[in-house]
Amino acid sequence: MKKSIFARLNNWIIFTLMTIVVLTIVIASTILFNFLRKEEVKRVDILVTALKFQQEVKVPSLEIQALLLQIYSSNTTIPVIILDKNGQIIEHKNIPQDIENNSAEIVDLANKMAKNYPPIEIKVPNANNQFVYYDNSELLNNLRYSPYILGFFILCYFLFSFWFLRTIKKTDEGYLWAGLAKETAHQIGTPLSSMIGWMEIMKLDTPDSEGVHEIEKDIERLRTISERFSKIGSVPELNDRDFNATIQENYDYLKTRISRKINFGLHLPNYTILVPHNKILMSWVIENLVKNAVDAMKGEGSISMSVLERNKNIVVEVQDTGSGMTKQQARNAFKPGYSTKKRGWGLGLSLAKRVIQEYHNGDIKISQTEIGKGTTFRITIKKG
Repeated sequence: MKKSIFARLNNWIIFTLMTIVVLTIVIASTILFNFLRKEEVKRVDILVTALKFQQEVKVPSLEIQALLLQIYSSNTTIPVIILDKNGQIIEHKNIPQDIENNSAEIVDLANKMAKNYPPIEIKVPNANNQFVYYDNSELLNNLRYSPYILGFFILCYFLFSFWFLRTIKKTDEGYLWAGLAKETAHQIGTPLSSMIGWMEIMKLDTPDSEGVHEIEKDIERLRTISERFSKIGSVPELNDRDFNATIQENYDYLKTRISRKINFGLHLPNYTILVPHNKILMSWVIENLVKNAVDAMKGEGSISMSVLERNKNIVVEVQDTGSGMTKQQARNAFKPGYSTKKRGWGLGLSLAKRVIQEYHNGDIKISQTEIGKGTTFRITIKKG
């Protein structure tokens, strides 16, 4: 539990740091944009000052004329339009080429510029005052969106990195569980072979004994379990078709081995359902769900297992009247290693999910649960 809390804390710390980095870049870029915008406004002020000086000085010296020309020609990026008080065009610079010869569109552009920056008035001796309209350069307008674009790409990078690391972690976990399952199958195989030999000897002595027949069923069940574990990590063949028969066989076996205080019922369609599946692995899933239901009811209650057809899907539901789950328990139920039982390994539901999703291209989930009223697991498989 402590490990889980620390793991979540670390995730939140990483997420917070990533968020701070992205916000810092966006804020820094915004500050840079505002700085450049103010610098452009200063350049326009210098240009207007030069124009005012040109109007005030009747006969400027050659040096002053050269300086004024240099100030005016140095502006190669900021769009500028100069109009008189009657709206007549006096001068323009750095405006789009497609409107340079269209007076009406130049005046419209000046009016649009006035919405961003108020025009600067230049008073002239003949009272025909001039107005300087200007706007941000094209480069600065493009830079306006750069903080958000940059922040978006950084966020995408972090999300991709998170997905990539998570995928690697899941792959490693998959190999771990597959290796554990195959090793378990190998370990079971040795005593199982010995038990089969002893079983044959017992059958020679008491061939009609009911106990011998029941032990033989359990040995066969152990053989099935060993085969289940050996299939984890490999791609199983979906050779079995009669889905009802698989469910019925599991029901018959489990019913004789759970408490008589549990009312165990099965509801199957009255027609054959043909679904490609692996009988051994599907039996394992059903057995896990039923055993979880038995544990949740503490040996007393009702379990209902039903199979129905919905559109192009086959739905299997296992419903119990057990203790139910909290929302947090339901969210974590299928995670590897998660268990609400003191002695549980938390592998059953995780492997069941893998069998259904990866091997049968289906889905398994908790469709309904309530504390004190029970839980319903639902398996959905395409008919194929």
